[in-house]
Amino acid sequence: MPVGRIALITGANKGIGYEIARQMGERGYVVLVGARDEVRGKQAVESLSAGGVEAVRLRIDVTDETSVVDAAAEIERRYGRLDVLVNNAGIAGGSTGAPSTVSAADLRQVYETNVLGVVSVTNAMLPLLRRAEAARIVNMSSHLGSLTLNSAPDSPFAGLNMVAYQSSKTALNAVTVAYAKELRDTPIKVNAASPGVVATDLNHHRGNRTPAQGAAIAVRLATLDDTGPSGACLAEEGVVPW
Repeated sequence: MPVGRIALITGANKGIGYEIARQMGERGYVVLVGARDEVRGKQAVESLSAGGVEAVRLRIDVTDETSVVDAAAEIERRYGRLDVLVNNAGIAGGSTGAPSTVSAADLRQVYETNVLGVVSVTNAMLPLLRRAEAARIVNMSSHLGSLTLNSAPDSPFAGLNMVAYQSSKTALNAVTVAYAKELRDTPIKVNAASPGVVATDLNHHRGNRTPAQGAAIAVRLATLDDTGPSGACLAEEGVVPW
């Protein structure tokens, strides 16, 4: 029996990732629920399945190269291809003071997940994505990664200091552009999604948007037709400036 389109969402056991999985599943995708915690991953799959989504648990720790390689091998064994990759797993880190108070170790911890993890997962999954008819890669970014918005004197972020998280999303934007350039002669589209300030564990549920609302832009980019953009950062309201 032919298998439908396959979508892997990392960090999909809760928050925005879970909602991306749910919304993709409602559109007929087989969703691979990427989670490093097996218990939480199993619970998410059970919840999604109860709602009629075809969901499969996939253990993956984006900071562990062996785990990433094993996950790619499992997708290869089961499906032989991957239609959508949503690099959603991310952390905020604990450093919120002035840059001069932040250590290299603080930055390294955040970058391991938010930047290096995305590169590791994308590279491992790329051979599978190339086998799809027209694959999509979506990297979960943030308005906080915009140099334009952060450097404007009248920006709402002007007084905000989260250098580890903010700079990691800036770096992720650069990574997104680089992959889009590499893949511009292929049917694969690569974009960054900015979900807005969503109430999740990442910000101690202080956001003004729901996970379902935050997931919508990622789902839109994951399901772009051939006329859609590549190498852009988009939010619900439109293009986010670099």
